[in-house]
Formats: sequence, C-alpha cells, structure tokens
Amino acid sequence: MTRQQLVEQIFTKQTYLCVGLDTDDTKLPAHLKGQPNAVLDFNKAIIDATQEHCVSYKINTAFYEAMGARGWEIMQETFAYIPNTHLTIADAKRGDIGNTSHQYARAFFEHMNVDAITVAPYMGEDSVRPFLEYDGKWTIVLGLTSNKGSENFQRLKLAPPKEDLPLVPSVISGDRSELLFEKVLETVSAWGTPGNLMFVAGATQAHEFEHLRSIVPHHFLLVPGVGAQGGSLRDVSKYGMHHECGLLVNASRAVIYASSGEDFAAAAKQIAQEYHEEMKQYLPQKG
Repeated sequence: MTRQQLVEQIFTKQTYLCVGLDTDDTKLPAHLKGQPNAVLDFNKAIIDATQEHCVSYKINTAFYEAMGARGWEIMQETFAYIPNTHLTIADAKRGDIGNTSHQYARAFFEHMNVDAITVAPYMGEDSVRPFLEYDGKWTIVLGLTSNKGSENFQRLKLAPPKEDLPLVPSVISGDRSELLFEKVLETVSAWGTPGNLMFVAGATQAHEFEHLRSIVPHHFLLVPGVGAQGGSLRDVSKYGMHHECGLLVNASRAVIYASSGEDFAAAAKQIAQEYHEEMKQYLPQKG
C-alpha cells in the first residue's frame, strides 16, 4: 500500500485506527478454547467486526511464533484474510546484518505479503536498508517507545557534536545536547522517504510529539500505547498530526479483549467505533 492509498483510506473512512491482533491463545473466550482453529476464528471475527472502523491491522509476531509451526500458518492465514483496503503490519522488530535482514524482508514482504514491518535500528544502516529496497512496502523503525526500559538507552545524552554542527535542543533535559532517540530519528529519516519509512512513537510520550515532529515533520508515526497502556488519543492527535494525518494509532488489548464472552466481536466493534468517532473530531479538513 502506497502513502497516497493510505492517506486516501484515512480521509475516506475518517479514521486512523490500527487494530493490533496480538492474540494470546491463553486469553481466548472460553467458548473458543479447545477448538481446532480457535485463534484464527477469533482473529477473523475481530476483523469482520472492526474493519469499517480502522485502516490497518498489526500482528505482533511473538504471539504466533510462541505457538510453533501452526502459529506461523495462523499468522499467514490471518494476514491473507485482512482486506486489501487495510495496511498490514508485521510487528516483528527485526534488524540484523545485511544478508540476514534481506532474508527477513523476503519472509515478510514476499511470503507473508505484508505491507509493513517494524525494524530495530541498533545495528545501523546496513541492517535497515534491505527492507527499504521493496517498492510499495513500509519499514517502521523504532524511534521513541513507551515501555519503561526506553529510559535505559533511548534517552541517553550523546557527546556534544562538532561546534560547526547545529545542536538539537533536548525536550527532556532542557539543554542543547542531543539524545540517542533524536539522533536515530534524524539519521534514519535520511535513509528512506516519507513514502516508505515510518517511526514508532509511544503514546505515553504524547507531550514530546511536537518535538518529534520538529525532527520528522512529514513521516507517518505508528503510535502504540493508547488504551490499555493509558496514552491519550487527544494529545497524540493534537501534537503528532500533520495535514495528511501522519498517524496510525494502534489499540490492541483494549479492542480485542473488550469482552471475554461470546459477545467478544460485538464488544470489539463497539470499542473500535468509539475510537473512530473520536478520531473524526481530530482529523484536519482535506481539500
């Protein structure tokens, strides 16, 4: 899916919701447990119930890898079931030396045929570049995440750059040094374009979105952390949105586990619809 197609879907449907199919086979409704295709049936029901309220689905691959070979089959069958009007994301957080990343890219872009994959940038450009070589596909690089451990590395203060280079005013420390996540955003954004590169930005860091936008003003941001993790959709939209929206806000547990009963799909639809209705209020007028 191209950027133009994604933007058209967002403004046509008036939503930028991404539903996370992080399906834990131990948390399925009781009436599905023990059924031979329980996870796949659950996923299909969620997709049927929510597709009119979202523009994307994200699968965290760990939940499927944990089920062994059958889990990979379920993941592939789930991706195949998602309508082609929706951006599909493999939340795999891959990233390794170039020839290994090339194989990861083949696995997800060619065999799974997903639109996008999340990538960890720690090993540098040669570990990210193979994903960017696929036309019509998206590489979503970890930028500023919402987990507690993000403090360990992402916010480390870097040594001052050479005097002839501009200093980045850190939104966290208040001084004019540069933090690691700022350097990641600045550097990685030059490897691709706003048409094939997104960044992950955690919703619990909503007060920093204005600063993130000063570094990557045109790229899409994939935003986890709204819902169960307590992020504010209003704040994310206020500080992170640009004229083409530029946001995919992910909700996983809040949607798919809205009910543990036989009404789980209807409950998921209700929550997705609530997000949809709120998002309509924040989208800019297009045209």
